[in-house]
Amino acid sequence: MREASLERLQREIDRNWQRWVLVAWAAIAAWYMYDRWGQIRWWSLGDTDDNMRLMQVRAWMAGQDWYDLRQYRMNPPVGFDIHWSRIVDLPIAGLILFFRLFTTPAWAERLACGLAPLIPLSITMTALAVTLRRLIGVLTWPLGLGLLLCAHATLLMYMPMRIDHHGWQLAMLAVTVAGLCDPAARRGGALVGLASAVSLAIGLEMLPYAAMAGAILTLRWVWDRAEADRLAVYALTLGGGSAAGFAAFASNANYAMRCDALTPVWLSVTVAAGALLFVLARINPASRGARLGLAVVAGAVIAGGFASLFPQCLTRPEQVSPELQRNWLNNVREAKPIYKHPLRVALPMAIMPVIGMIGAIVAAWRRRTIGWTAVALFTTFACLMLLWQARAAPAAQMLAVPGIAALLWMVLPWLTRLRSPLLRVPAIVLAVLVPTGIAASWIVTYLPATQPSAYANRVNRATGQCVRTSVLTGVNAYPRATVFTFVDLGPRLIVTTHHDAIAGPYHRNGDAILDVQHAFQGSEAQARAIMKRHGATLLLICPDMAESTNYRARAPGGFYDRMARGWTPNWLTPLPLPKGSPLRLYRIR
Repeated sequence: MREASLERLQREIDRNWQRWVLVAWAAIAAWYMYDRWGQIRWWSLGDTDDNMRLMQVRAWMAGQDWYDLRQYRMNPPVGFDIHWSRIVDLPIAGLILFFRLFTTPAWAERLACGLAPLIPLSITMTALAVTLRRLIGVLTWPLGLGLLLCAHATLLMYMPMRIDHHGWQLAMLAVTVAGLCDPAARRGGALVGLASAVSLAIGLEMLPYAAMAGAILTLRWVWDRAEADRLAVYALTLGGGSAAGFAAFASNANYAMRCDALTPVWLSVTVAAGALLFVLARINPASRGARLGLAVVAGAVIAGGFASLFPQCLTRPEQVSPELQRNWLNNVREAKPIYKHPLRVALPMAIMPVIGMIGAIVAAWRRRTIGWTAVALFTTFACLMLLWQARAAPAAQMLAVPGIAALLWMVLPWLTRLRSPLLRVPAIVLAVLVPTGIAASWIVTYLPATQPSAYANRVNRATGQCVRTSVLTGVNAYPRATVFTFVDLGPRLIVTTHHDAIAGPYHRNGDAILDVQHAFQGSEAQARAIMKRHGATLLLICPDMAESTNYRARAPGGFYDRMARGWTPNWLTPLPLPKGSPLRLYRIR
């Protein structure tokens, strides 16, 4: 009876896996909506990009042109150029319109911001299930989804209120992996090409992964000329999909020859690469050496053409001034290599990618399949990306799932055969806790050397208090004005109040960012002149907010440092705020 029930369960998991993946997603989505209800209720868009994304959606729904992505409530009246596209705005706007049928506009936004990030999670879960079914076995996808729930850095990109584009790009990356190991050549090539094109149209964060996927497909063709159809379809979908994405979603500002988005620069690269790879696939010489030579020539043509036509893009794509790079971009924590982060952050972040890489390499060695080889190369590349920037952790953890699943699929049957429960149960628990990084997270929590200092705790607490909706809405007691405040507080201010701000942490507007820095770090006269030039009539500060500590550290005795110590110039009039507010508001005369 037990064996018959087990067989029925296995048949159900195999035959109706798509249905059960969606059921699992619905259950996970419902749990996270419940678990994060406090953030949804209080409009807790914690990241500056999430706040700016909502403002972009609001502006579009209020009538701003589809191709105009300037945020006119930043740095008024000229506005603040944002290098994004409208792709991610679409589901958010659609959900807002849907929820408006049942509730108020404010609650419609809250519910939309809660649910929107969970939509790409369904794509990620489905793509991972497909990958595991193809690489390991048709019954392994539940194990993979369980491992995904342990990928903390990845899941943070799908949490309610995390409405920026990272979840969608991770979903496209998961589709890319499914395409790389697809036994159907044309379908696999199309999946990789279209997923790469969509990801690039959203933003360039996954450009290295898109390039690596193309390189893997090209190497597959070099090794086996039967892969020509896969390469040809990939080339067509990459070039055609990029062109369609540019035509449909590129903003007016992205028609300039810039390096930070899908502009004519990168469109030229994807179209040229697609054309060259398609020609190579059509020629398809019988000699492996000839195929390798053609691939090398094509790569040299693309790289050489890029270097000669777009030399401005050979450095950092943001193209900011040396001062802004030194004072801002170089200090962004997520842009630093993983080894420059504290152990309490780096260790849990790196465990899954490293174990996943080992598992993928072992599986590729044991199985000797081209699908596993592709995944092993991709997973190894993701681990190397962590040595460049820690922001690669969400992608690296997600890409680790197949490798860890393969290891567990090999090890767990052996562990279950251990006779003694005193050995079997702890061994199985450790087999899950160690590769997922859960054990490491617990351990570092109790290590004295990894604990944040009292100063760090005070700064973190103040930063969280400064951006609370209930705190910032107190500023709404005053008529609409242009507020001079911290760069990181600007996006949150315009979301929660009717006031305008000067700057946000977006590199295309480096002059405004530098103006804020110069004002807070300079003299009293300099600060007043900058504020007047921007038309600001209110000054808003929040002592101990993370950004403010930089101004005090870099410029002791500067304008902000003096204000933080209680000094107020005679041209600033303190304005009352609700009791207990951590903010300080002043009228600029």
